[in-house]
Amino acid sequence: MTDREVPEATESYWYDEDAQDVERAIEVLRALRRFKAADSAMRAKTQADMDMNETDLLALRYLIASEAREHPVGPKELAQVLSISSAATAKLLARLTRSGHIVREPHPTDRRAQILHPSPDAHHEVRKTLGDMHERMLSVAQGYSPTAQQTIINFLDALSEAVQSADELEENTSKKSSGHRRVSL
Repeated sequence: MTDREVPEATESYWYDEDAQDVERAIEVLRALRRFKAADSAMRAKTQADMDMNETDLLALRYLIASEAREHPVGPKELAQVLSISSAATAKLLARLTRSGHIVREPHPTDRRAQILHPSPDAHHEVRKTLGDMHERMLSVAQGYSPTAQQTIINFLDALSEAVQSADELEENTSKKSSGHRRVSL
């Protein structure tokens, strides 16, 4: 058990485990906790393997995804996506440049701005570190029918909303209606 996992014995505090209608739901939540623990361990291992902190890895993943969409990214956008200050962004970019994970180029039309690109070595390292795991995850998801996949999507989206605070829900609703969406990392 990791230090973040809660022993199953404490679940009786929250749930009436003797009620038949909640027994299966509790098993679903336990499975979700097991996945969250496995995901957390995988992220920690990935960060250690790549010698990066979580923000560095999120930045690199965002830059790789943006490059695949042919969407140029500058420091300001990266700071917004990661919800970090401009000072923290400057330190992050210096670290990733020094480690050879990103390349900075002048913006083609604004000489004061920069465009950030993942380096070829970063692509290779990410594929080497995460490729097999992502293939296994995709294989699991593909193993379900389209109807079951939609059910899983609906469940996870509803659970995400259930754990958000009222303020977060209101903020997300206003972002969706204004067309502004935080990108999933």
